[in-house]
Amino acid sequence: MFKITDAAAKQILDASKQSDAEGLALRVAAKALSDGHIEYGMGFDEPQESDVRIEHAGATVIIDPPSNDLLDEASMDFVEIEPGVERFIFLNPLDPHYIPPKKKKPAEK
Repeated sequence: MFKITDAAAKQILDASKQSDAEGLALRVAAKALSDGHIEYGMGFDEPQESDVRIEHAGATVIIDPPSNDLLDEASMDFVEIEPGVERFIFLNPLDPHYIPPKKKKPAEK
């Protein structure tokens, strides 16, 4: 099942307020490219009856059935890519180009 982190949920809610989209869900879409890579898209939208609905920390994400298969094991986060640059990222083990994040080593004493 697709997962949303707390940071992503907060940013979804903030973005909906800033763009006059309060009350709308964030539609997340995925498409497999010819090289197997998965391309992602997002935008605020009205839910359709066939959509999969995921709610977390007050934020609602909707996914259409074709995209749901590509997003089934994925998670969406909102992170600082470099100082001062934040964006949504998708961690998707179904993407052949996926590289799992490195686990932080415990601080040495």
